[in-house]
Amino acid sequence: MAILEVNQLSVHFGDESAPFKAVDKISYTVDEGEILGIVGESGSGKSVSSLAIMGLIDYPGRVSADSVNFHGENLLEMAEKERKKLTGADISMIFQDPMTSLNPCFTVGYQIMEALQVHQGGSKRERRARAEELLRLVGIPDPASRLKVYPHQLSGGMSQRVMIAMAIACNPRLLIADEPTTALDVTIQAQIIDLLLDLQKEQNMALVLITHDLALVAEAAHKVMVMYAGQVVETGSSVEIFRSPKHPYTQALLRSLPESSSGKSRLDSLSGVVPGLFDRPRGCMLNPRCPYATDKCRSEEPAVQGPPERAVKCHYPLNEQGEPTR
Repeated sequence: MAILEVNQLSVHFGDESAPFKAVDKISYTVDEGEILGIVGESGSGKSVSSLAIMGLIDYPGRVSADSVNFHGENLLEMAEKERKKLTGADISMIFQDPMTSLNPCFTVGYQIMEALQVHQGGSKRERRARAEELLRLVGIPDPASRLKVYPHQLSGGMSQRVMIAMAIACNPRLLIADEPTTALDVTIQAQIIDLLLDLQKEQNMALVLITHDLALVAEAAHKVMVMYAGQVVETGSSVEIFRSPKHPYTQALLRSLPESSSGKSRLDSLSGVVPGLFDRPRGCMLNPRCPYATDKCRSEEPAVQGPPERAVKCHYPLNEQGEPTR
């Protein structure tokens, strides 16, 4: 059963007469207990789309969609007060950089207890006991004394564990993790990912994992969504995406992995960059970089082909041999 259904979500920034589409009519679903991996290079709209779901896009950003349903309720039609009760409790998010996400003016314990007070209430003693239990759950030693420290007194790895504790404090049904290991040392990254996956299993949460780490997605995700220039270009199961990509961009991402370039002196790469505000191409967004682009690609935007569970936005989806179907 789908816990989250996103239908034609768009996010615009800038003047209404010439808006910049950071996210362009994306649709996807997340089932209960499922892990969805969202991949794509910087600037593809991964984080912005998740912030829109959380209601964290401020002016001059504008969010529009046919619907964003969480357990059948449209988040965009909720009153602000009602939506705030939901986000942080049933839907929670872990941000990229814990050092800028935690408030430096308050202790770790105060910040966790504040989240509990807003969403669950209870006495101060009960909230303190729950905060201590959460720190223990995420692997922080001596949790009672750690409640009294300030964020700057913690390492990056410890700070991210605190962020995870805050995110799961109210037992969310959906957790969005936005590149949760980006700001951490390589030695700490694996520990944080293992912790997240263990918690997801124990609490049967749906998990949206936004990451650049394709190897992690291949190992952990049930379903994969590939984004480019604000659009979803391919969706499918993890096995399908990695075994037989249908979009040239997905193919290029996979070919850039070291395992795919064994024996070569250089890693494969896709020339060019994601289009910006003033250089959006006509037709397919990838056409200036795509090795298979034709005149049709340069003039007509491709339609989405295939069922939602195995969809591709391309005029010439790749076949099993990795060649475009003309």
